[in-house]
Formats: sequence, structure tokens, C-alpha cells
Amino acid sequence: MRAVPDNAVQETEDFDWTQMLDDYDYARPQRGEVREGVVMKIEDSGILVSIGTKREGIIPIADVRAIGDEVLNNLKVGDQIQVYVQDPENRQGDLVLSLTMVQVARDWEEAARLSAEGGIVQGQVIGYNKGGLLVQFNRIRGFVPASQVAQLHGRTAAEERQQALQRMVGQTIPLKVIEVDRDRNRLVLSERSATQEWRKAQKQRLLTELQPGDILTGRVNQLTNFGAFIDLGGADGLAHISELSWQRVNHPREVLSPGQEVKVMVVEIDAERERIGLSLRRLQPNPWDTIDQRYSLGQLVSGPVTNVAPFGAFVQIEEAVEGLIHASELDADPQTQPRDLLQPGQIITARIISLDKQRQRMGLSLRRNSADESPPAETPAVETPVEEMPAAEMPVEG
Repeated sequence: MRAVPDNAVQETEDFDWTQMLDDYDYARPQRGEVREGVVMKIEDSGILVSIGTKREGIIPIADVRAIGDEVLNNLKVGDQIQVYVQDPENRQGDLVLSLTMVQVARDWEEAARLSAEGGIVQGQVIGYNKGGLLVQFNRIRGFVPASQVAQLHGRTAAEERQQALQRMVGQTIPLKVIEVDRDRNRLVLSERSATQEWRKAQKQRLLTELQPGDILTGRVNQLTNFGAFIDLGGADGLAHISELSWQRVNHPREVLSPGQEVKVMVVEIDAERERIGLSLRRLQPNPWDTIDQRYSLGQLVSGPVTNVAPFGAFVQIEEAVEGLIHASELDADPQTQPRDLLQPGQIITARIISLDKQRQRMGLSLRRNSADESPPAETPAVETPVEEMPAAEMPVEG
């Protein structure tokens, strides 16, 4: 057997085996890495995990419990798990690992993917500040600037803006990722962009699926002089002022208010122009359908004057039923102008001289109210001569 020189033994004793192991450990863990590991031991203080390095890492017990006791109870020695390198070497020289941060890392990856692809997610509003909303994106806290909140605009007063933001706490809203900076722990999202894209997609779906005659529930979004825009759940339809009620409507606010929930019927779909026509009145009974059951030729009726025009005056007989007194039926003198005899709001009594159920027209007469005036054919006898009317209901002479 060949003897080993003394100097070789000395060199072996002086060799730094720890340094050799460090050099051999070419895949030293780096902060922020996600690695595959094997559970080696489960202790009260934590879980020892081997990730292929010269020393085992430890997952603090508090970290495991942060994602639920169920995970801890189901872990056993030999299980393969993914871990996050939280600290390659702390002050005690330990390799600190994390299970919860694996989920957080995945959430950052998901946020980056959504930012690149333009996807939309739902997030809960968990708070607010002067600048906007705080939202929960899985395990990451994100921020929605006030300029990216759908219901706010640049002219919203500061106090009103804060009240609006406060009311949104607890709500779940659609969000689109617009900025991801993991190093700065910065995740910025937009409700406005998400809402716009969602509504656009919903509108295309509704334009494809809806049919005339469909009945929907919507919410009044905006009132204009010509009608009401009603949110159908992603798209607005227009109920023209003529489709709001069977009675005369001067402005939609007379029958509707913003935010009101209403039932509507789809009356028109124009996919090319992306328009949806709606009606409220077609879901209500049409009083003209049974008009001949309540009124007949020669009958005296009373009501307020609703409008006076050069050709005559309109009188409201009942809700949604108006009659027209033509200028020639106001007075025996053909030179008399309607405005000389009648004013809006004035209560008068007139005789029915024509009734057209199909065209929804009723003709009235003041000059034929006289007891001496013979009623039209097939009309009943005069019920109440104009001379017997109360003074308050007599026509006002110019």
C-alpha cells in the first residue's frame, strides 16, 4: 500500500468543503423563484422542504395557515409541492420558503397575461382613498384611479366623487388590467375600459338575439326631449316619447325617472345601425280598443283643454283619450278664433260628433251643445244642455 505524503494530508485538512459544496450547488436559490420541492419533515414550527440544494428550506407554520388549515392538515412527508423562495438566507442562515407567495406569484403572472391579452375580470372593491378605489385581484391588492371609474367624470365635484367611491365599497365590478409592475408592487386597473368593452360585447349579443315582441326588464339610463334610453343589461335601447304612454307626453320625465326599473317591449332591431327600439305603452291596455263601449255619438263629455291651435282645440276626455274640437265647431261665428274662446286647462263640456276607433280620433263640438241643436243620426237625446252647465265650466268669451 502506497503511503500518503504528509503534505497531502495537510492539504486535505485545509480544504474548505463548505466552499466546494457551495460551488457545486450551481442552482443556488434566488429570491422570488418558484421551485419544486419535497416535504421532508413537518414540525410545530414549520415544514422542512428539500428543493435540491445542500440544505433544506423551511416554510414557517404561519405561512401555511395563511392559506388555510385544510392545506396543513393534508400535507404529509414525501409530498411534492411548489414553493416560493422568500429569503435565500436570513440572519439565522435559514432558507425561508413560502406557499402563499406561490399563489401571489401566479396572480402576478395572471395579471401580466390579462394585461397582454386585454382580458376582463371581476374584482371586489375593498376600500377607497382620494385618488380612487382599492380592489382585490385574487391575492394582490390593485388600484383603480378615479379617472378609470365608470360613473365618475372630470366635472364631478370632489365631495360628490368621494361619496360615490365610498358607495362602491363591497361591490364587485368588471376590471381591465392596464399596468403591471411587480417590482414596485403596482397593479393598476380600469373599470371604465372594462365596462365599455363589456357593454360593446353585450350590445352585439342583444342585437343578434333579440326579436320584436320580446319583453325585457330594464333600467332608465337617460331622459331626453325625444325619449328615454333604457339599459337592457349591457346595451341601451330607445323608447321614443310616442311609445312611453297612450296619453300625450310632453317630456319623458312626466312618466319616468332616471334609475327607475321598467318593463319594455322590443319593437324594432336595427343591427346595421346598432339601434334597439322599445315601447312601454304597448304593454299597457289601449283605451281606444274599448272606446265604443264607453262613448257614443251625441254623448256629452267633459274635460280640460290640453292644447289650443289655429285649427281647433284638444280636450282630454280620460287618460290617453283626447278629442278635437275643430275651429268650425267652436262657435256659430266663423270668424271666431279658438284662442278667443278657450285656454289650456279650462274645463269644458262638448258633444261627441264623430268617433273613429281604428284611427283613434274623436270629434267634438261646442256649438252643437244647445238643446235646440238636433243630435247627429244614431245619437241619444241631449243629456245636459250647455245652458245648465255650472258657470265655472262655461266657455270663456274673448
